Amino acid sequence: MTVTHQAPKPPTLYIEGPAFWTPTLPGWDAARAAFRGEGALADPPAKRPSPQVLAPAERRRAPDTVALALEVAAASMAGSGRNAADVPCVFVSAHGDLSINDYMCSTLATDPTVLSPTRFHNSVHNAAVGYWTIGTGCMAASNSVSAYENSFAAGLLEAAVQCAADQSPVLLVGYDTPTVGALTSVTDSQGLLAVALVIAPERTARTVASLEWSLQENGGGTLPAPPASDAAKTLAHINPMAHALGLFESLARVEDDPPPLELPLSSALSLRLQLQRVQD
Repeated sequence: MTVTHQAPKPPTLYIEGPAFWTPTLPGWDAARAAFRGEGALADPPAKRPSPQVLAPAERRRAPDTVALALEVAAASMAGSGRNAADVPCVFVSAHGDLSINDYMCSTLATDPTVLSPTRFHNSVHNAAVGYWTIGTGCMAASNSVSAYENSFAAGLLEAAVQCAADQSPVLLVGYDTPTVGALTSVTDSQGLLAVALVIAPERTARTVASLEWSLQENGGGTLPAPPASDAAKTLAHINPMAHALGLFESLARVEDDPPPLELPLSSALSLRLQLQRVQD
């Protein structure tokens, strides 16, 4: 006799402190209004953020990836009301810092003796999370995740599993920047885009939505659902982190009971998400 075991349903998780930054929507308040059709893209666009987590000298030297990631990470923690030093984190980027990678490759090809060691240590994928944990004194687990165009979904799955397993909140941060130089012939990435949220195992006074999640076979590949709002449509192809737009649109419209979302993880699997408004 064959005995089959059905995998248990993953536990419901809860979202706190959504944060968003792009030059045309610099902050979650602006993004939420635009995604609800109640606001417009900023004109002129904002310049890159200036995260207060860093000391002034470090803030000036930090590359765009670090500035973006730390800006939304700090905003998310402030929105959740939690102490950043106590919260594990997952930082996600499809490409890391493409500008520094282009600089390093072109310098190595022309005059390796002038290669900057400061710029080198900012080239690695875990640079942003390193700055974050140092700046906040965070001694909890920290991870860097990269899975090309599926990076946001992979990072969200990592954070959800860690939260469910440890019964502890987890900060998720995603960010990507433009392609420059020779790398433009390999991949197309434009503009600055960063997102963040806290996933928690229990509802709190700061909860904005509940999150049901599961893995689903997608029958050979799928793409994220197209954005609904004009603002999100404008950003839909900005860079790989735009895969997060559907989730953040749903967070902006959670009172309307948004439909389920599917984020591709691979050619065979998707991450299925269902947000629901938390009743008062």
